Amino acid sequence: MENNPLLSNQRSSYGSIFPGAQLPAAVGHPAMLAPQNPPYGGPTAPPARMFDTVPGYEGTSPEGSGGGFLPPPDAGLPYPPGEPAPAQTEWNIPSISEDTARDALVKYASSKCCYSTDPAEQLVFSNLEAHNTYRYRLETFTESRSTEWAHEAYSGQPVDAYTQPPPAPWVIPAKAPTMFEDATQEIKIPNTASVKPCHTCTGMGKTPCTKCTGCGSKQCWVCNGSGVHAGGESCHHCKGTGHTNCDGCKGTGLNSCDTCKGKGQLLVYIKLKIKWKNNVDDFVGDQQSGFPISRVSAVTGEKVFVDTQYMVYPAVGFPDPAISQAAERLVRQHHAQFAPTCRILQQRQTIELIPITKASYSFQEKAYTYFVYGAEHKVYTEDYPAKCCCCTII
Repeated sequence: MENNPLLSNQRSSYGSIFPGAQLPAAVGHPAMLAPQNPPYGGPTAPPARMFDTVPGYEGTSPEGSGGGFLPPPDAGLPYPPGEPAPAQTEWNIPSISEDTARDALVKYASSKCCYSTDPAEQLVFSNLEAHNTYRYRLETFTESRSTEWAHEAYSGQPVDAYTQPPPAPWVIPAKAPTMFEDATQEIKIPNTASVKPCHTCTGMGKTPCTKCTGCGSKQCWVCNGSGVHAGGESCHHCKGTGHTNCDGCKGTGLNSCDTCKGKGQLLVYIKLKIKWKNNVDDFVGDQQSGFPISRVSAVTGEKVFVDTQYMVYPAVGFPDPAISQAAERLVRQHHAQFAPTCRILQQRQTIELIPITKASYSFQEKAYTYFVYGAEHKVYTEDYPAKCCCCTII
């Protein structure tokens, strides 16, 4: 072991960097010839003693913890509000014709295996009533940053810890994705990387074979470990020893360490995790028409108002007061929720007109109703006649 070039310089100070660099000695034991009773597979993360104290990153989370939250430098500061959008003069709900309403119901009945299309084709309309239904949507596109320790097998990558102070996390440049599209990015923080002996194999580069528990051999399957056959003859498969070489480690009892890829050393560094997220909240005005308003989420409408700014001003002057109230509430809520923890990059508010028509009709002298909703002309009904026309339950 004394001649191992990978470990000969690691005894006095973990984390060798550049010649002449003065580094604090890490606390720990020198690599041993073999781990003492290691858990097979080794620990899943390096112990805390492997992580140096990096100026400016003293509170960095351990590896696998999900990252330490880093508020932006301007967190909590009031953002300048956006400018009020121009007033909208027309908010028209398109009405559908009887033919459109009938075709929608025929299509709906045809999609059901147990529904007859006769009522849809033969119905007589008594009333088509349009309902003013709008959906307000606020999108806040944010960027958040966190840090945590990370490691990878060392195979000659640049080692730069303590050469100069690392940059602050919010100063590190990153290419933002398209606005309002979720994305993530991970960056190695400069001047934080050092070399450590692998925590799984204690710098050996090898770990005990899990198939033979490090013995190098397994019980012979031909003679079940007895070394002889039923007739008393010596087992030809194991040559009478009762054991055969393990096929997992070729009889050595050791395999290449998965953590360090057999190198015996790890590059340990701080990783910056950047997350861009489009945070969306909706509000749909309910006109108390009897239509289950939750179904609106599955359809699209006609956009009658779109406003995109760094920080939007709540939509005002809308014919439906509930929409204006929802806009004011959600804009205030998003600022309180995201400004202290993230950097707000852009906001977008949209108002969609969702067409909903309540159709009243008669079929075979009985009255029924159904709703046609969304640009897709979906149908909702609870009392469609002739539901079970030809199906038999077995």
